[in-house]
Amino acid sequence: MSFNKITEQDSKYNHLERLTISEILQHINTEDQSVPSAVAKELPHIENLVSEIVKKLKSGGRLFYIGAGTSGRLGILDASECPPTFGVSHDLVIGIIAGGDSAIRKAVENAEDSKTQGWEDLKAFQVSSKDVVIGIAASGTTPYVIAALEACNVNNIITSCITCNKNSPLSLVSKYPIEVVVGPEFVTGSSRMKAGTAQKLVLNMITTTTMIQLGHIKGNKMVDMQLSNAKLVERGIHMLMEELKIDYSEARVLLEKHKNVRTSIENYNHGN
Repeated sequence: MSFNKITEQDSKYNHLERLTISEILQHINTEDQSVPSAVAKELPHIENLVSEIVKKLKSGGRLFYIGAGTSGRLGILDASECPPTFGVSHDLVIGIIAGGDSAIRKAVENAEDSKTQGWEDLKAFQVSSKDVVIGIAASGTTPYVIAALEACNVNNIITSCITCNKNSPLSLVSKYPIEVVVGPEFVTGSSRMKAGTAQKLVLNMITTTTMIQLGHIKGNKMVDMQLSNAKLVERGIHMLMEELKIDYSEARVLLEKHKNVRTSIENYNHGN
């Protein structure tokens, strides 16, 4: 199968340095509008993947993201937001980036080129066939990610990927490939732009749908969220007011007592 790296093709726009600020912003916005429709084409593949993730997590497994550069950072971002949003353990969704945690802020030279470190990084978490591993790489050619997924396949671990090229080497080693083809970037090869946006949208879908399926949402509310700041405490109080039909002061006392929206609801329904 031929592999055409669309993420590296020339931008449809040229002489960017001659454009006005308004023109640059308008062209970027025009390109960004193509991303959701590209994601929509992959919904059946995303659904198949999420079905497998839900099964594994219900059986005690975990979800891993592994990537380099922007892709790695996006995986870490999504993983880090699951505990405060859904009240789950930090060990349930885990993001791994080539070069280690220091690469979150500063690029680590040649980290993405290693064909052994990705699997070593996964092994540090005792990854097993109970888990799911998603490789994230806009190009679909990152050696660190490809080799990690190849090792996962050998060890009977479900593999997936989020990439922005069709028939990439990464897609070919993934059991559940997700290929969101967004076309050439506004700045040629700058996959932090449309490709990064596409990856973020897919990551949002994966964890949000999974956590709803695992029961961490009631109605449309984040009843398991961590009450880690004043804004979230206020949100929790208003959730209780709406759900239990009680006034502000009663809701506040209830939340202060139980420290959790779901627990507050359950205890109220059972006589506090």
